[in-house]
Amino acid sequence: MKNIKVLILDIDGTISGKSNHVNDRVKKAINQVKNRGIKVGLATGRMYSSALRFHEEIEANLPIIGYNGAWIQNPETSEILLHKPVNHNIAKEIISYFKDKQIEHDIEIHLYFDDKLYVEKITKNTEYYVDRSGTPANLVENFNSLLQENPTKILASSLDSDLITQMLTELKNIYHEEEVFLTQSNPIYLEVTDTGVNKGMAVQYLTEKILGYSRAEIMTIGDNFNDLTMLKYAGFSVAMGDAPQEVKDITSTVTQDVENDGVAHVIDRLLIE
Repeated sequence: MKNIKVLILDIDGTISGKSNHVNDRVKKAINQVKNRGIKVGLATGRMYSSALRFHEEIEANLPIIGYNGAWIQNPETSEILLHKPVNHNIAKEIISYFKDKQIEHDIEIHLYFDDKLYVEKITKNTEYYVDRSGTPANLVENFNSLLQENPTKILASSLDSDLITQMLTELKNIYHEEEVFLTQSNPIYLEVTDTGVNKGMAVQYLTEKILGYSRAEIMTIGDNFNDLTMLKYAGFSVAMGDAPQEVKDITSTVTQDVENDGVAHVIDRLLIE
């Protein structure tokens, strides 16, 4: 694996598990990687402001890819290198679809503008999300007051994972890939970004266009469906041990799960000789 020059890591379910922190063993392994001259960065569905703590925790040395690829920002300079928001007209339609579902189902809708989270009501699930993300929720009476501009991302959450899968399927039948990108970051989150926006696109943009590396020099590690595109893109890819089978099937290898420090295991096995 001497050809690997860049390591891109997902956060939730990959370097951070139930504790919402990075275990010391994983941090040590990442530090060894950096000492060998390999650059390390994060690609996450989280907001930039939510991902920043993890960037600092592992002392990453690349810009942060946030919002599943819709936002790339350099923490060293605060420069936003890429921002691709959702068209506000499509956003209005999708939020209307989610609100129709809310009549019969328990669904929360999150809207993201300027790296801030907006909600129409605050529930226990919202409080849990805010606590885990480390970012406040801004309460608005109606999302329409915001939708004169293009939002970075829309997220719908429900503890009913079957409902999330159903809504994902229905929306994919309504909207073409040329209009929006739809994915799941975990079984209870459905995420909406602009067309062409995904982690694979963002990793390619950062590593090839900004940094000048080739695909063969990139290694990515992830655990869920929103990681599929960056796992497919990388010259070498790793799925976490508890990833869905569809994710495991397209990766170069599989490691242990996050609670068993899978990232450290695969780094020790492949990158540290």
